[in-house]
Amino acid sequence: MKKIYKYIFAASILITSYSCSDDYFDVNSSETQPTNTGLAPQYRIEGAIENTVATAQYRGIREVLGVVQYGSQNTAAYYSESWNTYLTTGSYFLWQNVYVYALPNTADLIYLGKEYDSPHYTAVGKILRAYIFGMATDQYGSIVTDDSYNPERTIKLEPEFVTQEEVYERIFLLLDEAIAELDMDSAVDLNAEEGDILYHGDLAQWKRFAYSIKARYLNHLTKKSSGEHAYDPQAVITAVENGFVSNEDNALIEYGGGEASNDNQPFSKSGYGSTRFDYFSEFFVNLLKDPLDIEEEFEDPRLSIIVPEAVNGGYQGVKTGAGVDAEVADDYSLGNGGFYTSPDSPTYMMTYSEVKFIEAEARFRSGDMAGAYAAYKTGVEADLQKLNVPSEEISAYMTAIDTEIGQGEFDLSQIFVQKYIANMLNPETWVDFRRADYSSDIYPGLERPENVNIAIFPNENDWIRAMMYEYNEEDRNYENMPNNDPAIRLTTPVWWDTEE
Repeated sequence: MKKIYKYIFAASILITSYSCSDDYFDVNSSETQPTNTGLAPQYRIEGAIENTVATAQYRGIREVLGVVQYGSQNTAAYYSESWNTYLTTGSYFLWQNVYVYALPNTADLIYLGKEYDSPHYTAVGKILRAYIFGMATDQYGSIVTDDSYNPERTIKLEPEFVTQEEVYERIFLLLDEAIAELDMDSAVDLNAEEGDILYHGDLAQWKRFAYSIKARYLNHLTKKSSGEHAYDPQAVITAVENGFVSNEDNALIEYGGGEASNDNQPFSKSGYGSTRFDYFSEFFVNLLKDPLDIEEEFEDPRLSIIVPEAVNGGYQGVKTGAGVDAEVADDYSLGNGGFYTSPDSPTYMMTYSEVKFIEAEARFRSGDMAGAYAAYKTGVEADLQKLNVPSEEISAYMTAIDTEIGQGEFDLSQIFVQKYIANMLNPETWVDFRRADYSSDIYPGLERPENVNIAIFPNENDWIRAMMYEYNEEDRNYENMPNNDPAIRLTTPVWWDTEE
């Protein structure tokens, strides 16, 4: 693939060089004039895609690994696993990566699509923008939308926040507009300079991606039972029916595993995010050892593909928050080297298996048990195929599902567990954890990490519900932003996580 960040500085008002450090580059800087966008849209689409995934999505999962428990650190009470220090002081940089890197690229792509009579580029910009808004609002709640960078007007130095409910309305609007624009004539081919590293100019796949994102966000509303945004399983199913149809539609970016760190999967040993993933977690490994939750020992064929075997043999995860003594470190499975964490492993934005699990949940909640079970099985099979599990092992796995679970014993737990496994390293998992209220009935064996910050989370049923805004935003824009007291921010559910 082309080098990551090749066009990372599309918004020239922001920065002149890139660093992987946590330095904050102020999107609302003293430069108040719109950028001179310069390049035509075909030279900007790659940067928009890469920044959505390699900066925004990467940050969206990195600091919540200690919440969703895919990986664990070798140090006990690490801040993101104990929900302490940086998280409680606002030193959490998804906000920076969203507003400095990712959103400006989408804003420019939308603008350039209009300027060059190329609505396909405008559509892609809107799809990516909806995706980014979704990640940000799902972690923070209220966020900045219209007052973020826009190449057509002066930057607002003290942007206003909008509620999560309004953000969701904007997400659905952006997706609907993009779907319509993909049907229009475009002066510039979407892959004119091979910049479309996601779908290589395939408009039908972009449209299916937009519908799949729409299904994801409609499905977040399961706790809403009244009003304009009441959960509507049929609306979810309709979006699914227009979404991904196979693994060929999976939205992902690839890495070459080359010498440059930004050509490596961020969570690989040579990637820039590997320090957040020393080992696989005990919870994740144990789920893969018994994903069907049956008495008879049944090891998931994905275990050996995803999780490297420990030096001293076997698959052993580290209890999140507990750390590992150096003398026994080789007894545990290292966090890098498997299907998702090797240098050339892709990063998935959304997959066909996730879409089928969304459908399964919607049909389950609507009372269509047969349809739910069928969609669930398709989702499981699609993920096994994605990981290149041999066909005979896939067949045995699907037979075990029918034998040990079957439609009669099938419930939401099976859907959520398989979705958790399939969505490895995707921040969408944190949405599911909160929608399920961190239930061990839904996620068998789920427990809070060791050494949790009891000053803010004193009770065993207290879990983190949202992230704090960065301290830079609080220093500069405190009059507009919501209450950022960690005791309030970290424990207050976001809008869709509130029953009504």
